[in-house]
Amino acid sequence: MEWFRGEYTVTTERERIQRTIVIDYIVNRSYWGKGRTQEQMNRAIDNSICFSLFRVDAQIGFARVITDYGTMFYLADVFVLEERRNMGLGKWLVECVLDYPPIRNLKGMLNTKDAHSLYEKYGFKILDDPRSTMIRRP
Repeated sequence: MEWFRGEYTVTTERERIQRTIVIDYIVNRSYWGKGRTQEQMNRAIDNSICFSLFRVDAQIGFARVITDYGTMFYLADVFVLEERRNMGLGKWLVECVLDYPPIRNLKGMLNTKDAHSLYEKYGFKILDDPRSTMIRRP
């Protein structure tokens, strides 16, 4: 599936993932992925629904979903490269994920330390630990 906004595209086509960019960001630059190996990340990508954000043909963002397709999904590894932030692209990426038909009406969960206000706009609510766990019930 694909979504378009000017020169930007979000796609679920796994073949288009620029794994070097995605894995480098998650393993070396994110606070949540430090310590993961390239092998772990390749398995995670292979076994998830992946959403790649492109500016023309350059990957600038990513998100992945883990799901049972029946009751719930877990949103993970969401990022937009620093040089493309503050343009609404992260919000759009999350909107595309939540609009994806196989998970659109499922309960969703995620963990975050710093993006609570972003996810609250999409119906996620903070659970027990206000520093990390959030849940979304459509």
